[in-house]
Amino acid sequence: MRIHIQNRSASAPFVLTPAQWHAAAARAGETDHEVSFGFDTDAFTAAIAEAEILIASPSTIGSLLPFAGPRLRLMFTTAAGVDALRPFERLPPGVLLVNNRGVHGAKVFEYAAMALLMLNTRIPAYAAAQRRGSWEPQFLPVIRGRRATIIGTGDLGAAAARAARMLGLSTTGLRTRALPHDDFDRIRLIAELDAVLPETDFLVLACPLTPATAGLLDRRRLELLPQGAGVVNVGRGGLIDQDALCDLLDAGRLGGAVLDVTTPEPPPPDHRVWTTPNLLVTPHVSADEDPATYNAATLEVFFANLRAWRDGGMPPNQVDPGRGY
Repeated sequence: MRIHIQNRSASAPFVLTPAQWHAAAARAGETDHEVSFGFDTDAFTAAIAEAEILIASPSTIGSLLPFAGPRLRLMFTTAAGVDALRPFERLPPGVLLVNNRGVHGAKVFEYAAMALLMLNTRIPAYAAAQRRGSWEPQFLPVIRGRRATIIGTGDLGAAAARAARMLGLSTTGLRTRALPHDDFDRIRLIAELDAVLPETDFLVLACPLTPATAGLLDRRRLELLPQGAGVVNVGRGGLIDQDALCDLLDAGRLGGAVLDVTTPEPPPPDHRVWTTPNLLVTPHVSADEDPATYNAATLEVFFANLRAWRDGGMPPNQVDPGRGY
């Protein structure tokens, strides 16, 4: 196979290097491919005319669309979320789109456990009090026995559910199909969200951003959460009405929030998320490990999908453009 790997720049933190590729190919027994690497538009233009497979991040591919790939048959993205590729009509026709779903669970497990414990202990409130030089003790219940609702039951949502159950929370997962899931105590349809929110102590957003989920947590739905509830977003900033969330935090209606994703991203220095009380913002790192281990795991997923596809099957990580994930 003729494979082209396009990096955004040679200095990007998750640049996929020839050394990483050759090590992963040797582990997979896939050393007979012809592989090229590019860091700019000229390199991409020269390679895509002959490439059968393209490996790149969704944002890199999105910045290059539309393009013609006369021999291109498969595109593999080095991230799970593919909203940067919208509208999907810009993709070369007939090309399979495959993502690296499955790489992010271990890190999200740790992040979700941290965020849930921080919200239950009101660490964002203590941090704000520290900046004010104010001693403000709060006496709160232990986290065990409280209720977590997780929107999205894929790799990220399942990892968050495992973290929540480890801490002793009961877990409800919301998804589009009423299929059971071993990592959740119960599954409800996303259409039942309004009924589930009032019985939620901690809400975790872990679903893809699609036309169906954009603005899913609007002001009305945020107000359905109980007094003092906490919110964690490891999905995409566009899933939630950020101003409404900040308003409810300003008013003391919600107990706290941890956002790993925002709108816009990154927020400008004068954005209200930096100063909203009881709100902690992290710079989109909840699902990304050390670049060396992340890239190795990503290439392992790539080779598994390549083998399935080459054997005439459906790649397990194939993205359905109609659903957006």
